[in-house]
Amino acid sequence: MLDNVRGQNEDRPANTGAADHKAVGTTSLRTILRTVFAFRESILILVILVFSAAATIASPVFLSWPNIEAILVGLTTDGPVAVGMAMLFVAGGLDLSVGSTLAFTGVVAGLAVTSGFPAPLAILAALVAAVAVGLANGLLIAKLRINPFIITLGLMITIRGLLLVIAHGQAVLNLPESFTVIGQGRLAGIQYPILVTLFLVAAGDLLLRHTRFFRQNYYVGGNERAARLSGVRVDQVKIFNYCIIALLAGISGLMITARFGSASLTVGSGLELRVITATIIGGASLSGGEGTVLGAFLGTLFLGVLANVLNLLGVDVYWQNLVTGLMLILAVVFDAANERRKAS
Repeated sequence: MLDNVRGQNEDRPANTGAADHKAVGTTSLRTILRTVFAFRESILILVILVFSAAATIASPVFLSWPNIEAILVGLTTDGPVAVGMAMLFVAGGLDLSVGSTLAFTGVVAGLAVTSGFPAPLAILAALVAAVAVGLANGLLIAKLRINPFIITLGLMITIRGLLLVIAHGQAVLNLPESFTVIGQGRLAGIQYPILVTLFLVAAGDLLLRHTRFFRQNYYVGGNERAARLSGVRVDQVKIFNYCIIALLAGISGLMITARFGSASLTVGSGLELRVITATIIGGASLSGGEGTVLGAFLGTLFLGVLANVLNLLGVDVYWQNLVTGLMLILAVVFDAANERRKAS
C-alpha cells in the first residue's frame, strides 16, 4: 500500500512538469505573437501581403513587373512627404500645405529652366522656395503659438493663389531633357524617383529611430512642457521639422514635374489627406509622441496597392476617393480608441 502511494506521488511531479512545460511553451508563443503585433509595421506588412495575394488571384496582372513598377512610381509622390509627415506627427505637428508646396516647387523649377537657367540652378532655386514655405510655417507655429491646422491651411490656400499669379494660370510645358532626366532616367533598370524615395525612407527611419536630435521629436510630442524644462529647444525642433517636410515635398514636386515633363498648377491636390491617412494607418498618433517613418511608408504602400487593385478591377476613380476617405475615418477612430485604452 505504501509503495502504491509512493508511486503515485512520484508520478505527480512528472505530469506537472509536462503540463508546466506545455504552459510555458504556450505562454512563450503568445508573448512572441504579442510582441510582434505590438508593432503596427508588422500588422501592416501582413495585411499588405494578404491583400497582395488576394489581388494576384483576382488579377494575374498584379504581380507583373510593369504593374509593380507602376505602384512604386506612384509612391514617389507621397512617399517622401510621408517621411516628413511622420516626423511632424511624432512631434505633435501637422502640415496641410504639402500639396501646394509640391506644386509650387515644380512651377518654380519649370519657370526657371524655361527662362534659360541651368537645370541644377533651377532645382536649387525651387528647393530653396520650398524650404521658405516650411520656414514660414515653422516660425508662425513655433513663435506665435498658432494652431498648425490654421497656419498650414492658410498657407495651402495662399500658395495655390500664388501659383496662379506667377504662372498666369497656365501649366509650364516643354521642359528640357536636362531637367526631365531626374524623373525619367534609370539606374540598373530602375527609375531614379524610385531609388530616391527608397533612400529617403531608409535615411528618415534611421534618423528618427537612432539619432539624438531627431529623437527629440518624441519628447516634444509626448510632453512639450516637460521637453522645454529638460532643455530641449522645442521651437527649433518644430521649425526644423516644417523645413524638412517642405523640402521633401519639394523633392517630390521636382520628381513628378520632371517625370511628366511639365509643371502643373493642380498637381498635389489631395496629397495632404492621403499622406495624413497613410501616416495614421502606419501608427502615428494625432496627439503626438508616437509613430515611425517606416510605418508611414507602409501606410503609403498599402494605399498605393489598394488604389492599384481598384484600377485593375475597373473601379471608378470616384469610388477610390470614397475608399481613401473611409480609410482616414477608420484610422482616426482607431487612433482615438487606442488613446482611450492607454489612458484607462
